[in-house]
Amino acid sequence: MNGILPLWKPRGMTSHDCVFKLRKLLRTKKVGHTGTLDPEVSGVLPICIGRATKIAEYITASGKTYEGEVTLGCTTTTEDAWGDPVVQQRVDRTISRAEVEKVLKSLTGDIIQTPPMYSAIKVNGKRLYEYARQGIEIERPSRTVQIHSLQLLEDWDVLDRDHPSFSFEVACGKGTYVRTLAVEIGSRLGYPAHMSALTRTQSASFRKEDCFTLEDVKNFVENENPQGLLLPIEMGLSHLPKMVISDTLAEKVKNGARLDEPQDWPEDREVVMEHEGRVIAIYRRHPDKPGVIKPVKVLFND
Repeated sequence: MNGILPLWKPRGMTSHDCVFKLRKLLRTKKVGHTGTLDPEVSGVLPICIGRATKIAEYITASGKTYEGEVTLGCTTTTEDAWGDPVVQQRVDRTISRAEVEKVLKSLTGDIIQTPPMYSAIKVNGKRLYEYARQGIEIERPSRTVQIHSLQLLEDWDVLDRDHPSFSFEVACGKGTYVRTLAVEIGSRLGYPAHMSALTRTQSASFRKEDCFTLEDVKNFVENENPQGLLLPIEMGLSHLPKMVISDTLAEKVKNGARLDEPQDWPEDREVVMEHEGRVIAIYRRHPDKPGVIKPVKVLFND
């Protein structure tokens, strides 16, 4: 089996739990996920099977889209609804839709984020959540993340003070913490806040409507049609530029040969080398030899 299984991850399971279960259902060890979803978050989780595991990093690095909810009036240790309350402040004024939209607009584009303590980022060889569980807070390196779009989902004019929550959709780049974004939205409105709900609706080119549940996977396996779950490897690389190559060149590419750089080679980009509708390899410019391209990954050499 080689391909990408677009899984709808349920709440209550870690991404690794899903991988472990799929290894047992599909009876293969070559299974890998493409970007961790927190246990309480449901949504699109592309799973790479067989040779597709070689391109997992490309799906992980692609954009994601989420539907989330911000609740004003309380921050938590984890920045979401499952942490302990830290700061609480009642919403005591009228907040208009226009004011919230102005804040969302101010957070669109490149923004600086500091990862939350409850996250899997490593500092000094140890994951941040390990420090957090010991009650230790350490300095975290801030980083730039991309917010492609950020908009409200529901139709309202004034926020309800008794239930100060609102839903939003965000399309963002790699490394964005939506929890942290929710806290920042609240801060710019003048209140403590946390992310009270989150669902991932898209990862790379994979959408909610493409997905299978774990129960679907079980049914496909029982009907001896597990291959019907898989989408082609090419879908995981659809965001990269593509170069269609001849039979002669394909043989060289399969063997990992270095090649002369074509005139129309995209600047500073990795390129999919495709032969007869199938991705053979991924190439990029040679870092030390001008005018030469080299393979990053060879996916098929048969």
